[in-house]
Amino acid sequence: MTGTAGSYLVTDACTACGACLLTCPEHAIVPSLPLQVRADRCTRCGECVEICPADALVEVPA
Repeated sequence: MTGTAGSYLVTDACTACGACLLTCPEHAIVPSLPLQVRADRCTRCGECVEICPADALVEVPA
């Protein structure tokens, strides 16, 4: 479930560094290539966006 409204989408800018995986309190980031955000777990806290060194996560409007 990637790119679902009210969640975040991992763009091609992702370098798969894993920073978002480690910081997500809900474990909503799926450790696959490419990384994916599970909308059913994402609470839109934004911690993944703030920690990402590549600015690879974008919000999908609700």
